[in-house]
Order: sequence, then C-alpha cells, then structure tokens
Amino acid sequence: QVQLVESGGGLVQAGGFLRLSCAASGRTFSNYAMAWFRQAPGKEREFVGGITWSSGIPYHSDSVKGRASISRDNIKSTMFLQMNDLKPEDTAVYYCAAKFGPDIRTTSREYSYWGQGTQVTVSS
Repeated sequence: QVQLVESGGGLVQAGGFLRLSCAASGRTFSNYAMAWFRQAPGKEREFVGGITWSSGIPYHSDSVKGRASISRDNIKSTMFLQMNDLKPEDTAVYYCAAKFGPDIRTTSREYSYWGQGTQVTVSS
C-alpha cells in the first residue's frame, strides 16, 4: 500500500519561501512519477510540478516556473517542493501524488495515490 505524507506547510509572509516534503512508503518508486498539486478554496486542483523518480528530472508548471524547485531524495523516498518569492495567490492546500509509470502528467485523475495535504497560507 502506497502511503504519502506531506509536511512543511504553514503561514508564510509574501516574499518568503517554503519547503514542503512528501515522504513516500510502501513501494519501490523507481518506475513511478510523483507530483505536487495545490487547491485553493473554490478552485480546481492545480498541477504545480512533478518528477520522474528514476531520473530525478523535474517539470514545473508555468504558474510557478522560476520560483519553484522540485527534487527527490532517493534514499529517503522523499520528494520536496521549494518555493521562493511566495505570493498570496500561492495560498492553498498542497498535495503530493504518485502514479505508476515514469511520465509526468498534469491532470490529477492520472494519479492513483495521494497524501492528505498540507496547508500553505501566504500573508500579504
């Protein structure tokens, strides 16, 4: 059973930075892709970026490109999202997700496994 546990959310001032972690367990993830999504109140779940686990090559959405960096620690089976220059519009619940297969997909329905989410609030 795949289990994903996010951590690192909280209240951050605009212009600040955060680092979210997603600890994965239950499988060997060498043939998986993992991703970060976020969902603000009243909005659809939005793809932030993802990473092919085997290669460690990330892909970031245009909405965060230049401000976000996704990486993974293969030994600890943990994925990270670091975001800089945070804006109030980055306020959302951030979820990590996993899917079998190395290709990164941008739609949430492609992912079979989800964490419980961690709240990020950016104050202006």
